Parts: sequence; structure tokens; C-alpha cells
Amino acid sequence: MSKVEDSISILVDLGLPRAQQNERSGLTLLALAGLRPRMPWVSATALLLRTVDIMAFMRDAYKKNYAPNSRETIRRQTLHQFEHARLVDRNPDDPARATNSGRNAYRLTDAALAAVRAFGSRPAYEAAIADFRRRYGALSAS
Repeated sequence: MSKVEDSISILVDLGLPRAQQNERSGLTLLALAGLRPRMPWVSATALLLRTVDIMAFMRDAYKKNYAPNSRETIRRQTLHQFEHARLVDRNPDDPARATNSGRNAYRLTDAALAAVRAFGSRPAYEAAIADFRRRYGALSAS
């Protein structure tokens, strides 16, 4: 499987709804984790990225070029659900930042990062997924 397909599998395991089990969401997860195609999962990090930064990463690392007007789609149909599912924190550097600010940024939560880093290591991955689901449940069940 490709890195994008694997990232979609992670989203399924973390309990994201079907609407977020797609290439756009998989690429968003990879961008937030800073993972390029040949990088091992264990090297994932929790980058603080704006939506435009996520789109630039998708273009540069995965040759997926979303049009500038797709920014709102990524924010409303992926990042918003990631935030509700507790995969990301919005504006951890400045929680008071206005919702409509162009400086809004997102970072993987520690529990989501642990699951991404453990992918491919069966016992550790299963434990990380179980821990995440125990803490936050599944958005798909909401």
C-alpha cells in the first residue's frame, strides 16, 4: 500500500467517519505528521501548520496540487472533523486566536501522534489505537 492509503487506514482505525476516509484527509494527516513518501512512520512529528502550509506540503511531497480555493474545503471537511475527533488541536500556540484568522494553525495531539508513529508495529499500533479510542471514542460513532 502507498503512504496515503496507509494514512487513510489510520484514520479508519482512529474512528473517523467515512467522509474523512479519503485522499484529502490522508494527505492532511501526512502533512501534519511531516511524513514524506519514503519516511518511516516512527519519524512522524507534530508540526504546527496553517491550511496553506498543509496544501504546500501536499503539493511538494505528494505532487497533489489543490487549487487555492480548496483551502476552505480542507478546513471545513477535514480539519474541522480532525479537531472534533481530537486528532488535532487548533491554535495550541494561541488558543484565543479568532476563528476566522488567516493564522489559524493545527497540530496533531499526542495521542494521535503516538498512533501514527506506531503504525506498522502491530502490538504498539494496536495499543496506541486502543488508547486513543478509550480517551476520545470515535467520531464515526457520534
